[in-house]
Amino acid sequence: MKFIDEVKIVIGSGNGGPGCVSFRRETHVPRGGPDGGDGGRGGHLVFEVDDHLNSLIDFRMNKKYIAGNGLPGEGQNRTGCDGEDMVLKVPRGTIVREVGGDLLADMSDTERVIMMEGGLGGKGNCFYKSSVHQAPQIAQKGLPGERREVVLELKLIADVGLLGFPNAGKSTLISRLSAAKPKIADYPFTTLTPNLGVVKIEEGASFVIADIPGLVPGAHEGVGLGTQFLRHIERTKAFVHVVDGSEFTGRDPIEDYIAINAELAGHDKNSADREGYMPLSRRTQILVINKSDTLSAEKVEELKEAFEDMGLAPLIISAVTGYNLDELIRRLSELVLKQLPGESEEEPI
Repeated sequence: MKFIDEVKIVIGSGNGGPGCVSFRRETHVPRGGPDGGDGGRGGHLVFEVDDHLNSLIDFRMNKKYIAGNGLPGEGQNRTGCDGEDMVLKVPRGTIVREVGGDLLADMSDTERVIMMEGGLGGKGNCFYKSSVHQAPQIAQKGLPGERREVVLELKLIADVGLLGFPNAGKSTLISRLSAAKPKIADYPFTTLTPNLGVVKIEEGASFVIADIPGLVPGAHEGVGLGTQFLRHIERTKAFVHVVDGSEFTGRDPIEDYIAINAELAGHDKNSADREGYMPLSRRTQILVINKSDTLSAEKVEELKEAFEDMGLAPLIISAVTGYNLDELIRRLSELVLKQLPGESEEEPI
């Protein structure tokens, strides 16, 4: 299924039904008087979380969602039926924003939100009768519903996010830590959409890990769809920063580490004015040097010493052979189960 994490749609609540002008007419009942009923309420526009969804693909084709209108009132004081509510099911973590405007709803911890209430139904002429106005021939029109253009934006909810350049081994790592089955190949940008996996620690305990597509320099400015990828790690508690320690790619692990953290800082700068934003660069990182199975013992020690000179304590792993993955899971479980999102103010470790 295609992964879609942002879509623009038009939403609206239903119009209220008009009131009725009617007079009671029955045999042997002279001067029956007004009996026009009220119109029904328009339907509400509701957003509801569905935990079985993980994409906004259902909104790809239909771009307009309007709740039902209330029905008109009828004689004999009968109120019109309320309009049918329009319930839009979205994945957990969906944000609803006005186009170019403010946040309207965050469906992370909320199960159901009435985004727009339907218009009230109009009063029938029975409402207007009085001792001095015994035969009113007026009724209210129903109030109109609301219309609004909004943007739905999905931000994946995960405990841990995997950071790193393309082909650093993040997809292989998440496939070893969880039951996720991402695409794995030996060319850049194999992963084009985020993948989620559940890491089981023990009976009844687990955490969610997200494989974010590889970042590149300039990602915070949109290079390589970086801004779309970066928003999916905004709700993670911690990061596993994966650097490629092999010599086959010709990349420098230290330069890669610095470049990725520069992108996090750039994204923080761009998002500084957003209410409630927690800087990515201040969240705890576990630095891992991957592909140790291709390295000599001397090269491993050289890389460790280089990062230790920067005040870092890297963990040497091999996602292919499984080397040190148990230690990585242990560190992550301690970190995730004790730390709240955005709580850490420490430098990356």
